Amino acid sequence: MNAKRPACAAPALETPAPAASQTYSYSTLDYAETDSTALAEEVALAIAFNGISQAVMLVTPTDLEDFIVGFSLGSGIIEDAADIYDLQLSGSGSAQYAQVTIANRAFWNLKQQRRQLAGTSGCGLCGVEAVEQALPDLKVLPGAPLPPAAWLDGLRQRIGAFQPLGQHCGAVHAAVFMNGQGELLLGREDIGRHNALDKLIGGLIRQNIPTTGGLAIVTSRCSLELIQKVLRAGIQTLVSLSSPTGLAVQWARRHNLNLIHLPQKVHRGSTAQRWRIKREPTSTSRSETRSPLQAL
Repeated sequence: MNAKRPACAAPALETPAPAASQTYSYSTLDYAETDSTALAEEVALAIAFNGISQAVMLVTPTDLEDFIVGFSLGSGIIEDAADIYDLQLSGSGSAQYAQVTIANRAFWNLKQQRRQLAGTSGCGLCGVEAVEQALPDLKVLPGAPLPPAAWLDGLRQRIGAFQPLGQHCGAVHAAVFMNGQGELLLGREDIGRHNALDKLIGGLIRQNIPTTGGLAIVTSRCSLELIQKVLRAGIQTLVSLSSPTGLAVQWARRHNLNLIHLPQKVHRGSTAQRWRIKREPTSTSRSETRSPLQAL
């Protein structure tokens, strides 16, 4: 793997201070000093499909159209972006509303799920009423080669260019897309880790960015709902800057997803290119060994 380290395609650090933040005053406990700091904002976004309330999510008030599209696909409400006929946003301040018109087939499936969801910013599966909804039967990916190690060199530092809100005030997660040529193309931020990934998926769809050969990068811990979202989006490689959960690993193996963990600190036992292959546990049966977890 002699690929050159790619450059960022669209540095975001040149943009003005993010609108999704406000400055707040504070004082020390003894009131001896006062100062101010920028804090990330969040709003309650009520989502209705074909006039029926489905979810209230706490989100960062940026790229909400991307979020709705990505949430609809990543949550299994629609199977294709073409199932969304119309999207209208309204509201102000901390109360926002989204009216989404979807195809009759998708709406029928949604009603069959009987899911009434009240979502926080930290949970991606709130409100499901059955185990089958939390552990759906998803398609197995065809499989894809691992990206060259050079593409991931210095990745933690380079994705900072796609985190203007995080650089400004912190407290948000990011999801970034790298294309099949190793270029960082698109990034989205949110207080919720799964919200950030929904926004990224929606942004890719709305901007018609091909995902073939590309990979998604998340700055948060990698748990099951993130695996499910990239599977539904057809993205074949997921890079996590934090450790995955055991269930996330099991699903990645079962569905042929390349799951790469990029640890903050590299141990001495790593190879020159820092590739570490996590093999199946010895107690795992053959039926569960279809796709090993690749970790960097």
